[in-house]
Amino acid sequence: MITAPSDGASRPTTGALRLTEARAESPVSIDVNGYLADLYEHCPFLRPSTRRGMTGWTVYQITPGSHQYAVEAELFHAGVQAAEWVRPLMGRPYGVLACESVVLLGHCEGADHRELMAWPHWALKHLYAPVGVMFGKFAHGAVETGRRGQSIPPPPFSFLPVRAGVRPLDPKFLEATPDLATALSVAADDGRDVFEHIPCEWKAVREWASSLPRPQRR
Repeated sequence: MITAPSDGASRPTTGALRLTEARAESPVSIDVNGYLADLYEHCPFLRPSTRRGMTGWTVYQITPGSHQYAVEAELFHAGVQAAEWVRPLMGRPYGVLACESVVLLGHCEGADHRELMAWPHWALKHLYAPVGVMFGKFAHGAVETGRRGQSIPPPPFSFLPVRAGVRPLDPKFLEATPDLATALSVAADDGRDVFEHIPCEWKAVREWASSLPRPQRR
């Protein structure tokens, strides 16, 4: 298993992302409390997770003038760090409540946050589904609809949530990617290095991710 710093320290960056706030349960640089309260009815695990201090936030700011490719690379590695934080927690009591969120702030010329998160999210969820880690993707202000047709409150900032997968439930959210759904449904974290068969450099990861089957649209 790749290990992540136990103190929430960020991975050194190439300069495309600047750490605004290291891991915190209640960050001061963004307002999460009202947003989380609005989400409780949509996620049965969120309230107990926050009450037990198992939901963390790490906030990054895009450095002005950064290229889209560089931002993607740094966001990907921030996601890896979050996943490696979650992995050892999953086997502990209440491990299913473990959740880390990578927040993205700032502007990148030529790409909005949805575009910036797309490739890192696609690669990360395929790398980590076999070990039972689930990745989400929420862009600032985006209106989402739940499986029952309910409206999910638009987020006040962009972020990638990284959490312990729930095998009886999460594969239902991955119907457009059946191979990924299957991998998550039988996932077990045996401590493997998810980069055992692929270099961890973003160029190699992005090329690998681009070769994966596209989602099956209905």
